[in-house]
Amino acid sequence: MVIVRKSDGRKKLFSNTRRIVIKLGTAILTGRDNLLDKPQIKQLVFQVSSLLDRNFEIILVSSGAIGAGMGLLEMKSRPSLLPLLQATAAVGQSQLMKVYDSFFKLKGYLTAQILLTAEDLNNRERYLNARNTISTLFNRKVLAIINENDTVSADEIKFGDNDNLASLVAALVDADLLIVLSDVDGLLNDKGKKGVLAVVDRITPEIEGKVRSSSGVGVGGMRTKLQAAKTVTKSGIPMIIANGRTKDVLIKVVAGQPIGTVFLPAKDKMAARKRWIAYSAVSKGEIKIDPGAGQALTKKGKSLLAGGIIGAAGGFKPGDIVKILDNQGQEFARGISNYSKDEVLKIKGVKTSGIKSVLGYKYYDEVIHRNNLVIL
Repeated sequence: MVIVRKSDGRKKLFSNTRRIVIKLGTAILTGRDNLLDKPQIKQLVFQVSSLLDRNFEIILVSSGAIGAGMGLLEMKSRPSLLPLLQATAAVGQSQLMKVYDSFFKLKGYLTAQILLTAEDLNNRERYLNARNTISTLFNRKVLAIINENDTVSADEIKFGDNDNLASLVAALVDADLLIVLSDVDGLLNDKGKKGVLAVVDRITPEIEGKVRSSSGVGVGGMRTKLQAAKTVTKSGIPMIIANGRTKDVLIKVVAGQPIGTVFLPAKDKMAARKRWIAYSAVSKGEIKIDPGAGQALTKKGKSLLAGGIIGAAGGFKPGDIVKILDNQGQEFARGISNYSKDEVLKIKGVKTSGIKSVLGYKYYDEVIHRNNLVIL
């Protein structure tokens, strides 16, 4: 059943909002010819500047580099060959930043470009470096504009999208709100009903069944937006999908006006480290456990011990992130393993007191300590 509230209470929800991540999709930054739509970008920049004038802290996650490059190179469709896609992004990225910089300067604001890859957020040290850089930019009143580093990241171009990146950035900086602007008004209502859903408490299979396929220029679509909503709301951050071509859309959203679809945050907000484990870090393997161990993790808040493990796969080492699977092979948690895959296979099913006799040493009592474990 779709869960929707008649009164969404947005004004109250956003009353203490200060730090906002805004994702701008390709469809609202480029025209039909794929060239950058400068009048459209200008009015969005002026809206952001108005929020900055009111002491909001803003980060832009901007698509449009590949789209802009396609227009400048007179391409009719998104390149399928990786080298050409990377070159197209390189052409478009400089043009995109040039346009942003010129319009923000009119309002007295400096901009900074930050290009990220999934690896930057996967590595804990680089993750923290990115957060510290953005924090410093906030202190200097400089607007950070973030995009995926499409010119060098093969996997990100093939599989990534800026909806997902925006959700990870929102979690990275501990944002109060994520606004995703696209060419749709929000999540469409049930068939036969007009308009969009005003509020979604949680994303159910029925909600996911409402999505449509993506466009030919951007890689996103409603499916990726729902995935982003899952990530960011579990981090305790609300998200809104709205039409970026609606007049004064950002001003209206922040004011709590009934525009777009708002996804409500989970009540229990994850700690920053656990958000990184759950969503930013890439798993290096998996550990399968028995039902008793699953109950201990999910119901009793226990650590994962060797005795409850029935299998392991992948090439993970101590300190790597691993998926935790139930006995049916379904992932339900993630954590940082204290032991390698080979060590886990040797001690699976063994009581904690017997680890030293099997390995000849014992680093930890727990294979994954509760403090380094997240239930998804």
